Amino acid sequence: DTTNFNDATNFRGPPSNTRQDIFTDHNLHVVERFTMTGPETILYRFTVEDPTVWTKPWSAELVMRRFAGPIFEYACHEGNYGLKNSLAGARAREKAAAEAAKK
Repeated sequence: DTTNFNDATNFRGPPSNTRQDIFTDHNLHVVERFTMTGPETILYRFTVEDPTVWTKPWSAELVMRRFAGPIFEYACHEGNYGLKNSLAGARAREKAAAEAAKK
């Protein structure tokens, strides 16, 4: 349950890759829920409410499936432009190791 946004809050995300014309204010209220729906799945749901921007609250959901490895929250590295290269390097090392193991 997240509140305390302000009128400088850009709802859509970082300016490098998203629309920049949806701003909210102190009325923005976001509720997120994570529900285990099975041993391998989590249902992620969120509801967004800001009566100064939208005529009614709206919600979305997606199923997250279990996988090996950590989950990184977007906000934890949103400004880390080197992350793409770090992940690309890790995938290249994994591929090289897999190819070496085949020999």
